[in-house]
Amino acid sequence: MAESITVDARGLSCPQPVVETKKAIERSASSEIYVLVDTMTSVMNVSRYAKSQGWTAQYEEMPEGGFKITLSK
Repeated sequence: MAESITVDARGLSCPQPVVETKKAIERSASSEIYVLVDTMTSVMNVSRYAKSQGWTAQYEEMPEGGFKITLSK
Protein backbone atom coordinates (compact mmCIF):
# COMPACT_ATOMS: atom_id res chain seq x y z
CA MET A 1 0.00 0.00 0.00
CA ALA A 2 1.27 3.46 -0.87
CA GLU A 3 2.18 5.93 1.82
CA SER A 4 -0.35 8.59 2.67
CA ILE A 5 0.25 12.14 1.46
CA THR A 6 0.01 15.21 3.70
CA VAL A 7 -0.70 18.60 2.12
CA ASP A 8 0.09 21.52 4.42
CA ALA A 9 -2.08 24.34 3.09
CA ARG A 10 -2.09 26.35 6.32
CA GLY A 11 -1.59 30.05 5.71
CA LEU A 12 -2.70 29.80 2.07
CA SER A 13 -5.74 31.73 0.93
CA CYS A 14 -8.38 30.32 -1.40
CA PRO A 15 -8.21 28.87 -3.94
CA GLN A 16 -4.67 27.69 -3.12
CA PRO A 17 -5.65 24.89 -0.67
CA VAL A 18 -7.92 23.40 -3.37
CA VAL A 19 -5.16 23.74 -6.00
CA GLU A 20 -2.67 21.94 -3.72
CA THR A 21 -5.25 19.23 -2.96
CA LYS A 22 -5.92 18.78 -6.69
CA LYS A 23 -2.17 18.26 -7.30
CA ALA A 24 -2.01 15.68 -4.49
CA ILE A 25 -5.03 13.78 -5.84
CA GLU A 26 -3.56 13.76 -9.36
CA ARG A 27 -0.21 12.32 -8.24
CA SER A 28 -1.59 10.08 -5.51
CA ALA A 29 -1.28 6.32 -5.59
CA SER A 30 -2.49 6.49 -2.00
CA SER A 31 -5.95 5.79 -0.67
CA GLU A 32 -5.57 8.52 1.96
CA ILE A 33 -4.56 12.16 1.75
CA TYR A 34 -4.39 14.52 4.72
CA VAL A 35 -4.90 18.23 4.12
CA LEU A 36 -4.04 20.77 6.83
CA VAL A 37 -5.87 24.12 6.60
CA ASP A 38 -6.59 26.95 8.97
CA THR A 39 -10.09 28.15 8.02
CA MET A 40 -13.51 26.53 7.85
CA THR A 41 -13.92 28.04 4.36
CA SER A 42 -10.89 26.02 3.23
CA VAL A 43 -12.33 22.89 4.88
CA MET A 44 -15.57 23.32 2.93
CA ASN A 45 -13.88 24.11 -0.40
CA VAL A 46 -11.35 21.26 -0.19
CA SER A 47 -14.05 18.81 0.93
CA ARG A 48 -16.38 19.86 -1.91
CA TYR A 49 -13.61 19.45 -4.49
CA ALA A 50 -12.50 16.06 -3.13
CA LYS A 51 -16.07 14.74 -3.16
CA SER A 52 -16.44 15.86 -6.79
CA GLN A 53 -13.41 13.65 -7.56
CA GLY A 54 -14.90 10.58 -5.86
CA TRP A 55 -13.14 10.90 -2.48
CA THR A 56 -14.79 11.02 0.93
CA ALA A 57 -13.80 13.86 3.24
CA GLN A 58 -13.87 14.08 7.02
CA TYR A 59 -12.32 16.81 9.11
CA GLU A 60 -11.32 17.37 12.70
CA GLU A 61 -10.22 20.45 14.59
CA MET A 62 -6.61 20.19 15.72
CA PRO A 63 -5.65 21.09 19.31
CA GLU A 64 -3.01 23.55 18.12
CA GLY A 65 -5.54 25.29 15.85
CA GLY A 66 -6.64 24.74 12.28
CA PHE A 67 -8.18 21.66 10.77
CA LYS A 68 -7.06 18.30 9.42
CA ILE A 69 -9.10 16.95 6.51
CA THR A 70 -8.81 13.24 5.83
CA LEU A 71 -9.60 12.30 2.22
CA SER A 72 -10.22 8.61 1.50
CA LYS A 73 -10.90 6.59 -1.60
